[in-house]
Amino acid sequence: MISYEFPLNEKIRTWLRLEDLFARMKYFMAAELSMEHHAALTTLFEIHEVAARADLKSELLQELERQKRSLSNLHDNPAISEHALDSILNEIEQAMSALLAMTGKTGKFLRENEWLMGIKQRVSMPGGTCQFDLPSYHYWQKQPAASRRLDLEGWITPFFPLSTAIYILLRLLRENGRKLSFTARQGTFQQMQGGRVAQLLCVCLDTELACIPELSANKYAINIRFIVADYGAKSSLFRQDVPFELTFCSLTS
Repeated sequence: MISYEFPLNEKIRTWLRLEDLFARMKYFMAAELSMEHHAALTTLFEIHEVAARADLKSELLQELERQKRSLSNLHDNPAISEHALDSILNEIEQAMSALLAMTGKTGKFLRENEWLMGIKQRVSMPGGTCQFDLPSYHYWQKQPAASRRLDLEGWITPFFPLSTAIYILLRLLRENGRKLSFTARQGTFQQMQGGRVAQLLCVCLDTELACIPELSANKYAINIRFIVADYGAKSSLFRQDVPFELTFCSLTS
């Protein structure tokens, strides 16, 4: 099975982008080759760009506080494990404390590093980080992998409170999903929403079906078109019945 997640508001869209970037950063940072560490550094710059949104930190704090209140009301519910509930509430408390400890504008320490900002400026140019353009960066790339990794860890660590908060909230969002099975007749599907819409929709289908979902949604309806997986031609409708699972995910309010 292959799943596709579709965020339905800008907040969830930003969280998913950062989740993907933090995962990529972790992967490349753990590697050994200088080219892989170059990929880690360019990913760091992307994280910096996305996380620079002025309201991101306050948005995460507000949502964590909302989830904390909602989950706290579940105490003494016989259907809920007290141990599991206390564990997630403790995670939320720690995440909030870490976010509150972040001072100044997000990524300020990177912007104040002229060497990194020089590389960031050149990265946006095709081939702009060649050794003759940035001899000092070439020198860094020739250092031992452990030394480069130590630098990368130092540069990414101040972003960890954001990563932790996003991890917790997206986990709660996905765990609060309602999964239903449908069939898209001749590659198309529509469901009326009745004024309610999820924050995240997940479409899951068999990998042997050579089609890709395209989704649009509002508070009135969800529309899904399955497109033929043809990477070289103009997109066309997959004119077969497509069985799939659709999960509606929303954070508790």
